[in-house]
Amino acid sequence: MYADGNVIKIKHEVLYEVAKLAFKGTLGEKRDHIPEKLIPGPTPQFRCCIYKEREIIRQRIRLAEGKAPGEVDDGNIIQVISSACEDCPISRYVVTDNCQNCIGKACINACNFEAITIGSHRSHIDPSKCKECGKCAKACPYHAIADLKRPCKFNCPVNAITQDERGISVIDEKKCIRCGLCIHKCPFGAIGSKTFIVDVIEALKSDQPVYAILAPSTEGQFGTDITMQSWRNAMRLLGFEDLVEAGLGGDMTTQAEGDEWFEAFQEGKKMTTSCCPGFVNMIRKHYPQLEEMMSTAVSPMCAVSRMIKAKVPNAVTVFIGPCIAKKSEAKEHKIEGNADYVLTYSEIRAIMKAKGVELQPSENDYQESTTFGKRFGNSGGVTASVLEYMKEKDYDCDPKVCKANGAAECKKALLLLKAGRLPEDFIEGMACVGGCVGGPSAFKDQMQAKKDRDALIGQADSRTIVGNLDNYDMDQFSMHRVEHSAEA
Repeated sequence: MYADGNVIKIKHEVLYEVAKLAFKGTLGEKRDHIPEKLIPGPTPQFRCCIYKEREIIRQRIRLAEGKAPGEVDDGNIIQVISSACEDCPISRYVVTDNCQNCIGKACINACNFEAITIGSHRSHIDPSKCKECGKCAKACPYHAIADLKRPCKFNCPVNAITQDERGISVIDEKKCIRCGLCIHKCPFGAIGSKTFIVDVIEALKSDQPVYAILAPSTEGQFGTDITMQSWRNAMRLLGFEDLVEAGLGGDMTTQAEGDEWFEAFQEGKKMTTSCCPGFVNMIRKHYPQLEEMMSTAVSPMCAVSRMIKAKVPNAVTVFIGPCIAKKSEAKEHKIEGNADYVLTYSEIRAIMKAKGVELQPSENDYQESTTFGKRFGNSGGVTASVLEYMKEKDYDCDPKVCKANGAAECKKALLLLKAGRLPEDFIEGMACVGGCVGGPSAFKDQMQAKKDRDALIGQADSRTIVGNLDNYDMDQFSMHRVEHSAEA
């Protein structure tokens, strides 16, 4: 799926080695041997030397253990691996071979910082003086100055990435929405997220019952033969007590948001959804004045976790999916009863590999949510589900909904809402283009998976949202954040 295939391979190898040692209980004793095992030398694979490659592995091991790769930890689940980031070009503006060494020297005349000098064959930009204003590039008549925007910085939707005096990328924790878009955009593998594989393995080794919550976007990611039942069987072999599909939580969130939307519509108030943590982070960090317009309904992940913990108070709940921001929701949002840990597909597969467990084809007979709950993983899925719920409840309500698909559309919608110019009544915000199926840690590209996803969901029964929720005691737990003082 991604252009950084070599980076992904190395990351998976590190996760597997850490998981294997964690199961054996020898991680503390043998973690320092992993770099030499993966980079035996004497010839380096990708970097200047094996010592740098091993240092990057060491920093990746720290991430795999849920730690910051360096000494400083700002609390962000997304971290820069400084040793890898050093390989990125420091100068943003670079003079190319198109330079004709012309007499006019428009580039030199345009620079206010004396950063450009005449060379024997072409002009030269001194990176220590360049302020990256871009005037030289605009002035050059031959378009000979290239704007080498760093992929991480260029792809960050909220301008949270800058560079320090050494040229190392710095993520502003106060701006970062934890969407994870930067992770796979870095060709040097210099950005990663903390993982909780060691915590999950320790929970699996304990006497506590551990439950898996599987993201709705999973269906179709691994082909038509790998069903929700396939995952349920694999998780039980791994030591989980059971697995519950998060699509059921989608139905639960639909009910909570549907009731809120109806009440807000009657009062002429506008609202936003609250199930995408990247979108929630965007509101809280960049549009805090709009937070009171955000739905108080908890996410499907939290809904299922609360349901499980209402039945089994000492349960440990683990969400599995393609989302990086879900790690932020679990660890930073401080929502009572939420999932204890979040794993991406690569992380759970590293755990499975360490125990010799594989996904096996199974009948598609484990169905615990409606097709609408399953479609929560797609952009527009929340809207379709809420409108269906209103229809089932005979609510006299025909709202217009802005389905913001991706961070750019989310920003545009929130700006309109902030300015009082949003024409729609509600905003469904998805930080990833396509929704969760386009998440940064998806196993397969959403377009490649679409046919298989549609086939699997097409096999589900036609149960209604209201009818499905009648099978569960919804009074055992709250579906809202504000009812818990610890979350205020």
